[in-house]
Amino acid sequence: MDPSPLTQQARPEVFQQKIVELYQSLFKSDDDREKSEGFWREFFLLKPDRATLNRILLDLSPDDLLQLQVQTRQLFSRAVACIKAGSAPADAHALDTGTTFFASILPKKYTNPSSDIINVLAGLDHIDAIFTEFVAALDVTIRTGRDLDIRQKAIQAALSVVSGAYQTSLLSYFTHRDLFPSLMKFIQDSDTTSRAFEPFTLLGLLANYNKFEFQNPYRLRLDDFVNEGSIQKIIRSVGTTCADARAKYVAVQDDLPEGWSISNTLSIIGLGPKSASPAFDPEVAKEMFAKLPSHEAAVLLATYDFALANKLFCFNFVSLPAEKGMEAPIGSFLSLTSYVFQHAHASTRTALYSHLNLLILRLLIEDQVLCKRMCSAESKMPVRLCRQRQPYLPLVKGDRMLVVSILDTMIDGINHNLRRRLDVDLYILSVGIILRLISHLSRSRTRLAYHWSELFRSLLSLVRFLTSYTADLKHLPRIEILLDSLVNLIALSLSAGEAFLPNPAAYDDLFYKLVETGEVLVKFRDNYDLEKRPTNSIDTLISVSTHYKQLLSDGSTGRSGKYLTSAQVAGVIKQGYETLSIQAKEGLDSWDRYREADERVFLKKMARTVVGDVKALIGEA
Repeated sequence: MDPSPLTQQARPEVFQQKIVELYQSLFKSDDDREKSEGFWREFFLLKPDRATLNRILLDLSPDDLLQLQVQTRQLFSRAVACIKAGSAPADAHALDTGTTFFASILPKKYTNPSSDIINVLAGLDHIDAIFTEFVAALDVTIRTGRDLDIRQKAIQAALSVVSGAYQTSLLSYFTHRDLFPSLMKFIQDSDTTSRAFEPFTLLGLLANYNKFEFQNPYRLRLDDFVNEGSIQKIIRSVGTTCADARAKYVAVQDDLPEGWSISNTLSIIGLGPKSASPAFDPEVAKEMFAKLPSHEAAVLLATYDFALANKLFCFNFVSLPAEKGMEAPIGSFLSLTSYVFQHAHASTRTALYSHLNLLILRLLIEDQVLCKRMCSAESKMPVRLCRQRQPYLPLVKGDRMLVVSILDTMIDGINHNLRRRLDVDLYILSVGIILRLISHLSRSRTRLAYHWSELFRSLLSLVRFLTSYTADLKHLPRIEILLDSLVNLIALSLSAGEAFLPNPAAYDDLFYKLVETGEVLVKFRDNYDLEKRPTNSIDTLISVSTHYKQLLSDGSTGRSGKYLTSAQVAGVIKQGYETLSIQAKEGLDSWDRYREADERVFLKKMARTVVGDVKALIGEA
């Protein structure tokens, strides 16, 4: 007897989405026939399963993909056609599929990256037409897509291509077709702060592509951009991203200082009242810190480029006030800088981001109008600075001028990154930033209330460190620049201290510390042959130290006790001013303006690091 057609069939053990069946059908190695119109219509009408598509593509080697080039070329050309047509939902599905496709296939290690990727995507004969059409379709969608969501998907697809193909010739298509107006229109139209993150990050990658080899059109666009509304949206997005990145540091080790309001501080950093950080084992915490800052820090490369190119951006970055319940963007940026810089030694990547943020600060400080603002009461704001490692700087409650928060950040970075394999460039930058600030304060005769004793202690501790580990440090590249900058900064403080130190006691303290370091200074000079360097002011420091050493020696003669008390030493220092002559070199308060060409090697490394972070962000999406 035949079975009834109404008999219930056994259910399959696992239900499989139709789109997954289509993926498996498409990437069969034994089937290189062109798929039908019906296949592709159904393929892009179904919602993509990005995780499964990513898994299938990751399992394929570069050689496998070259063998499947008929299928991959079909997929790419059909996706471009859907994006160009702009019909929902196929265009959104094509963009999502394309984003995953590029993120999976472009980073693979091909034998000949450019030519192999071209073969996978379209073939040499067709790549120019299809890729030009693809970039144009992305441009139109970003600028005039039917809603912000589809426009953002087009930006994500562009990010996937640009980050994946950064070292190939494919990026030239993005320089031939200028996406800048479309990206800025999207930012202008955006309805939330977070939407500006991806287009601005994309702009950073495009502006850095081969910028030392040819005149990059995106760099020129940054120079001329004057839409203040869009600039402010970008800056608020950067501030929010910095606050989120700092929260990742706090999640590893909560360093909330006593006296801060828990509810206020946690609301500021967006953690909420329930987010007390668990205590991690020190080794686990060390590993976690080495992976920070989070991948979102990629936006800082674009921030650097805009700060370098555009004075209106810099002015708004420094002066844009906080929104209700939030920090000012510059406060969030400086706060993150303090966390990243304090942990710069944790990994090469962390050191690179520290260097980048210090370059941004240097650019802001070298603008005299902005420097004046940062050294005035109108810049007062709360800035949460990192307190995750001892020694701690004194905790000052309430709003403070930006200049003192910057000085604290520099001191902390100097104190916490002393290693035998010293990051000389990072120390040159931090000492240089302090020099520029003190130069401005002394020239403008701005007496700054600040814990100067901590700054001078840190600078002289750096001298001691350099003296103790001369054998390890003497032959490091550019160490001479650091030695000159450090000594000349201390000499400037000696010669111009009366102009910027708040009271005579602070000036006396500097001399006291210098006298304490006298023997070390002589050894420091001899270890590095500084007397042979005409650009170094070590003789000024030693002559001051020698002057007081003689006075102190004379002062102790005939006393019942062998040693003077600290009060007696302080008295001798005050009396010694009458016979002291500081023979300081000319131009100690001068400095060279930033030249990007000097940072060429670093910026190329930085761009590669940001490319890696953007790839990771695309992979997490």
